[in-house]
Amino acid sequence: MELTTLYDLVVQGEVDSAVEATKEALQDGKEPRAILNEALVAAMEEVGRLFESGEYFLPEMLASGLAMKSCMSELAPELAKGEAVEPLGRVVLGTVKGDVHDIGKNLVGVFLEGAGFQVVDLGIDVPREKFVAAADEADLLGLSGMVSTTIPEMGNVIKALQQAGKRDKVTVLVGGAPVTQEFADSIGADGYARDAAMAARKAKELLGIE
Repeated sequence: MELTTLYDLVVQGEVDSAVEATKEALQDGKEPRAILNEALVAAMEEVGRLFESGEYFLPEMLASGLAMKSCMSELAPELAKGEAVEPLGRVVLGTVKGDVHDIGKNLVGVFLEGAGFQVVDLGIDVPREKFVAAADEADLLGLSGMVSTTIPEMGNVIKALQQAGKRDKVTVLVGGAPVTQEFADSIGADGYARDAAMAARKAKELLGIE
């Protein structure tokens, strides 16, 4: 089974077929790391490109993201058997206090994992104290908000990090439908991403990863 087939299935969001293709690739003796990089990661990069060019929309991104996560469930045990691969960094994600939306956040997590980051998801309606505590073990904090009335809480998280003496120790990336670059600048965030594909690229950029 050629890895291009698996690549195409993930791009197309064919979840069940992609999982079967992953199993087949492993049975054929394909290297787990090659399956990850040449098929899954490459596919999600293409999905990001298609989304940004207007050829894909949120439903297509979600389908491809689910396909990749499902394939990773098959691949992860095989990757664990091989030589340990150091993640690019540790990212902690969460939707800020008062906001219960998680689709965008979850999609960002998929893209970050696909890019090689270790991702910890704090979930929704996350109090600032939880972000502050998580900053001790994070290279980057990703704050999500989808409602205009809740995004000021992102600024409160950053202020709480400052008060705890942790602001300089962690990078803060913000995003969500009402969030803009101007808003990110106004609250002192390190970066802003308008979508999941951009979030993965921005995370690398902010952490100085090629």
